[in-house]
This record gives sequence, C-alpha cells and structure tokens, in this order.
Amino acid sequence: MDMTLRWFGDGYDTVSLENIRQIPGVTGVVSTLYDAQPGDLWEKEKVAALKARVESTGLKLLGIESVNIHDSIKVGTPERDQYIENYIKTIELLGEAGVKCICYNFMPVFDWTRSDLAKLRSDGATVLAYDQKEIDLIDPANIFESMQKKAGDTLLPGWEPERMAHLQELFEMYADVDEEKLFENLKYFLEAIRPACEKYEVNMAIHPDDPPWKVFGLPRIMTSRENLLRLTKIVDAPFNGITLCTGSLGSNPDNDIPDIIRSLEGRIHFAHVRNVQHNAPGDFQEAAHLSSDGSLDMYEIMKALSDIHFEGLMRPDHGRMIWGEKAMPGYGLYDRALGAAYLNGLWEAIKKNK
Repeated sequence: MDMTLRWFGDGYDTVSLENIRQIPGVTGVVSTLYDAQPGDLWEKEKVAALKARVESTGLKLLGIESVNIHDSIKVGTPERDQYIENYIKTIELLGEAGVKCICYNFMPVFDWTRSDLAKLRSDGATVLAYDQKEIDLIDPANIFESMQKKAGDTLLPGWEPERMAHLQELFEMYADVDEEKLFENLKYFLEAIRPACEKYEVNMAIHPDDPPWKVFGLPRIMTSRENLLRLTKIVDAPFNGITLCTGSLGSNPDNDIPDIIRSLEGRIHFAHVRNVQHNAPGDFQEAAHLSSDGSLDMYEIMKALSDIHFEGLMRPDHGRMIWGEKAMPGYGLYDRALGAAYLNGLWEAIKKNK
C-alpha cells in the first residue's frame, strides 16, 4: 500500500509539496493538470514538468486524479470518438511517464455536490455537509454560483467554470440519458481505451458517485455493491477497477463498506478512506478519520483492505478545517495529515496482528 495525499499543484493548492513531504508514511501524491479541460489531449511537456516538480521534493507522482471524461463520451454523441482518441493518447503519455493509476468518474454534469462547505461542528472545526432538503430548494441553474460563493476564492475541483457556464445545455444533453444508457456508454469508453491501458499497464479506477443517489434528477450508476460489480463485468479485465471511496459510498448507510471491499478483490486500485456522520436519510456530514468521530468503522474498513491483499494507492480524503487553517474546503493540511497518520497506524497494527 502506498499512502498519498491529493495535491492540486503550484498556484492552486494552499498546501505545499514540502509540507506533504513531512507527513510520516506519505511517499507520494496524486495530482493532475488543472488547466486541462475535459476532452483535451494532455501535453507531454506539462506532464513531465509536473512529475519533475513532485520528484524534486523527494515524493513520487503515484497517480493522476483526474483525467476528466468529456460529456460527449458520457452522453454518447457522434463527437465522442475524437474525445476518446485524445483520452487514449493521454493514457499513453502518462504510461510513458510511469503513471500506473488514473482516477476518473462518470457522473453527469456535477462531479460532487454539497449543501454546505463549512458546517460548524461542536469542536469548532468546519466540514463539508449534505442535506437533501436544502439541495431540493436550490435551482440547478444556480448551484454553481451557490457553491462558488461558499468556496470564496478557493478552487472547486471538478466544477470547471467553463462547463458550469453552460449548465442549461448540459442538462439538455442528458435529458434522454438514463442509468442503462450511462452503463452502455461507459462500456463503449472502456472497450476503446483497453488496448492502451493494457499496453502501458495503466489501471483505470472509477470513483463512486458523490453522493450515491440521483441529484437534480440526473442518473447515477456508481452507487452500490451491485453496480460496482457490474462495472467490473462489463469489461472484465484487471485494468478496469475502482477507486474505493468510503465517504462517497458510506454516505448511504445501506452500503456495507467492508463487504463491498471484499467483493471487489483484485479490482480496487485506489482507496479514498474517510469517515462520515449520518444524521438522517439524505443528510450527512463529514467527520474526522477516527472511527468514533463518525458512523463508519475505520478499523473494519482497513482490515477488509488488508484481507484482500490491497497493494494500491491510498489517501486520507476530505478533512475537517481545523486550527484556524484557511484552505480549499476539505483539502487543508492539518486534518488530512492526522488522517494519514491514523490510517497508517491502523494498517501497521493490522499487519502485525496477522
């Protein structure tokens, strides 16, 4: 297992590589080219520069999060083949650079959704939170402005302003797309990129939908054990795997995370491990990584990963904003560092107890 942190790059992230380098047990980062739009062909020189920058601090560029999928691929328009060709070429240059894992998602329109980016907790920290009752009051056409206002000057990863400026058009694109159509288009994409992934030994790790249910009526497919297993079968090859996000899947208390992990042995390439607190159906908030701080049993989750001999990438996911830190919501330094230390401690104890 390689413990990593997500790093958004110089000029985007308030957390430096030099600070990440000082977290015990963190050996690398996952990052991306944040000036690349979905569908773009990445530039070899920029990938090389990103890798060199990371390695200059003694860390490794262990994965890419994310190479975003163009909406034409998700919808299945005639233009998708050109965007898939760009994706294939990007896989090739990342493979040549030594990157072996690409995290991506297949969510329509919105990458992730929250009703509150700084919900105040009793300990004085703030966290990301979701309340379906509040989401239902928001006009989808205004959701980006609402999120951006809450975020202030910080980056909202996955909410590209260039795409959000065309929200009405995006909703119209997906008007006739249901869950079955999404699965069909995902299969088409995976079959097309399979030769490149296998040639360059690049694993594709799809991220679960966040949250794992319909938002604004848009279909979601990466939501449950059943659908994750279906994903592994539509293109049944080792490269086609999962980013096991405990927070996204765990937002629905019906999802048994340890059971899901054990059912996906050999197909989990990346693990985002974090805790959530269930308040009511459709109402949750994020928590510290410690089991007792939320609703998930982090020991059982880490034990399940050990039981399936997980050897992929791992990172602590969204942290609380603590100790007066001002940073991108969910992506400050302090609580993610605490999370990495806690997860590494659980992993060491589990391994030694075996």
